[in-house]
Amino acid sequence: MNIVVLAGGLSTERDVSFKTGDMVSKALRENGHNVILLDVFMGYSDKEENLTGIFDRTEEVSVQVKDIPETAPDLAKVKASRKDQSDCFFGPNVINMCRMADIVFMALHGENGENGKIQAAFDLFGIKYTGTGYLSSALAMDKGMAKQLFIAGGIPTPQGISMKKENRKDSAKELGLKLPCVVKPCCGGSSIGVTIVRTEDEFKSALDEAFKWEDNLIIEEYVEGREFSVGVIDYKALPIIEIAPIQGFYDYKNKYKAGSAVETCPAELPEEITEQMQHYAERVAEVLGLNTYSRSDFLLNKNNEIYCLEANTLPGMTPTSLLPQEAGVLGINFNQLCEKLIEISLKKYEK
Repeated sequence: MNIVVLAGGLSTERDVSFKTGDMVSKALRENGHNVILLDVFMGYSDKEENLTGIFDRTEEVSVQVKDIPETAPDLAKVKASRKDQSDCFFGPNVINMCRMADIVFMALHGENGENGKIQAAFDLFGIKYTGTGYLSSALAMDKGMAKQLFIAGGIPTPQGISMKKENRKDSAKELGLKLPCVVKPCCGGSSIGVTIVRTEDEFKSALDEAFKWEDNLIIEEYVEGREFSVGVIDYKALPIIEIAPIQGFYDYKNKYKAGSAVETCPAELPEEITEQMQHYAERVAEVLGLNTYSRSDFLLNKNNEIYCLEANTLPGMTPTSLLPQEAGVLGINFNQLCEKLIEISLKKYEK
């Protein structure tokens, strides 16, 4: 097949997306496909041109990827570096190249990748893509909306409130919140802008940090416990993986710097807890309509109570990513996993 692997963009997870795209591109090429790794924002070339035979020179056309930095990208600098300085999110030639592909592998993470906008545009253009559709993407991306659906669907989740920038209040006590609590952007990813607040004095600075990234926040009770993630493919849960950061919590640095966390798969849990957590992960997929693949994050406290934090509609596929590790326990290697995600995604278009 001719495949465009779409990465980059303008989210805080831009660099992570390139790493996912690079690994996926290499795997799909090894599987025999013609693959172009494309930056959705920068596009290809700086002008519209004849794209005939573009898939015959994939290596020349593809983005060259570097290692993931330990800090989030400077998006203003990224915008300023685009040659045509267009206000269009899609870079030059992106839509035409995606229309020429048999399918687009979505290696995007974060805003304008996982929030459903690109998926909706692709539906209108008749472009086939991996992953779930626009509505379920939007629901999962909005942590406040997802939390309401978790509650309605019988999925345990930490108690919390939403806060908009224009209604900001700098006192946790005035808001009726107990400390410690967690402050995080409503639609962000990779734990960027997330702070665990333990004192009233820390609350204001936590809001300052989170509002740098977004105008809508989630503030929820802090659940102390072990961290887990559960991938779901075609509504069936994979083995559970436990993540134990060596220092601090599972933040941006610990997610993407090799050796920053101990990851155990399958997680060492009692059978009944394993089955319950996997059930909740499958339930998340059902409630949000995640009809291809996803990954949900959980906490387990000392009383063995399970809490679902969020769902990811385009899980990372980097050297330290969780979904490939979980699939590996079932004997599915990385190349096979990439192929499987394409196969399942194409089912959406069968009539």
